[in-house]
Amino acid sequence: MESIKETLQNVLEKLETKKRSISLDNPEIILRKVLPKRDQAHARFHYFKNGILSMRVDSSTWLYHFSLQKEDLLAKLRKKSKAIQELRFSLGEIK
Repeated sequence: MESIKETLQNVLEKLETKKRSISLDNPEIILRKVLPKRDQAHARFHYFKNGILSMRVDSSTWLYHFSLQKEDLLAKLRKKSKAIQELRFSLGEIK
């Protein structure tokens, strides 16, 4: 019979493995890891479809800011996930 310590270690290992696989496959989590904290307050994940990652931005000022940073941001996103091929921004309410 397996001891409680071994059981807990196995459960924790499985959870950590699952956590890593989710974060590597989830564009929303990848975006949060790549965006600086101050930028996260003004932008949110909108959708990911056919290699296109879309973000909602809360003002035209921030839309311009992200447009200037687009190539650098896209390069960082591609390092984390090869599935992300394009980055788009749209103006809208973020929650």
